[in-house]
Amino acid sequence: MELNRRTVIAGAAAAGIAATTLGGTAHATGGRPPVKSLFGKLADGTKIYSWSLANGGTRMKVLSYGGIVQSLEIPNRKGHYANVSLGFDNIEDYVAKSPYFGALIGRYGNRIGKGKFTLDGKTYQLSVNDGENSLHGGAKGFDKHVWDIEPFTKGSDVGLYLYYTSVDGEMGYPGTLKVKVTYTLTKHGDWRIDYAATTDKATVVNLTSHVYWNLAGEGSGTIENHELKIAGSRYTPVDSGLIPTGELAPVAGTPFDFRRTKAIGEDLREAHQQLLYGKGIDHNWVLDKGISPKPEWCATLKDPSSGRILRMATTEPGLQFYSGNFLDGTLVGPSGRTYRQGDALCLETQHFPDSPNKPSFPSTVLRPGQTYRSTTIHSFSR
Repeated sequence: MELNRRTVIAGAAAAGIAATTLGGTAHATGGRPPVKSLFGKLADGTKIYSWSLANGGTRMKVLSYGGIVQSLEIPNRKGHYANVSLGFDNIEDYVAKSPYFGALIGRYGNRIGKGKFTLDGKTYQLSVNDGENSLHGGAKGFDKHVWDIEPFTKGSDVGLYLYYTSVDGEMGYPGTLKVKVTYTLTKHGDWRIDYAATTDKATVVNLTSHVYWNLAGEGSGTIENHELKIAGSRYTPVDSGLIPTGELAPVAGTPFDFRRTKAIGEDLREAHQQLLYGKGIDHNWVLDKGISPKPEWCATLKDPSSGRILRMATTEPGLQFYSGNFLDGTLVGPSGRTYRQGDALCLETQHFPDSPNKPSFPSTVLRPGQTYRSTTIHSFSR
């Protein structure tokens, strides 16, 4: 892995990979143009819209608030559909209570220690919203803004273009950042995310998606029986504030070894100091492939009960696996059931946490004239 390689890939967007490469579902049901409907209103009267998309056996709804995936439905081995993404059925709960359910995350996904970083000799103080640290862009990250959305159909694909401009100084970050995110549903039912951004001042960028997965269906209970495999032989240990120490530690002999497929709950309750810090798993894996010009396989998640399988590929060098440790039973999903600890997990493709303060980590610096690009593909089968 090239630890000094930048996140910026100039030129054409990273190309995708065929669904068959990931073992994707080969449904040929055909797509339909995205359909827009009113989801609700913010307190100031701003209308929030929901966009419904369907293609290749996958159905999803996306909100203009936070670019949130409000639902994502895929069939089980018997062909029965379930929403496999946690969320709410009203905008009020997303505004008041959401732990980033289904949202686009920026300007910097994950944590920056003490909410500070120094770039080109200048120190920037960011919004602090996670103890003494900045998490997911600060108190009002990209997940809490309204995005402009344009639908598209392109050949056999359907999708949405999402746009947001983050002004210079927003949440303490330098530079006006213009962001375009593309959600595509392919004829194979894959959900592809392409991120792109430009800036007028040097800044740091780390965009990701924060879907909470439960392949048995939201509200169905624990994911500890889900089986996971991650293509990473190292991870980034953290301190008590969940900030990486800077070490790239081997997963061998630890609860973080998912190089072979195993149940998530198999080692989750071991008395390992890293698990105690996170009240479970909330760590970044160093993907063996490093940064790649095209999406490469990074993880496979399976639910034995339903037969649903999620395979992920990305251009990113890291994968944050979060085991739903802070779900506490106070949130109620569209199913009418509460979400408790371990009722979902997140697999966030990204650069590493606190990279702006860790020179040995892959750089997240974006400069004028460069274009940030990143791609992640979610492939579903059963």
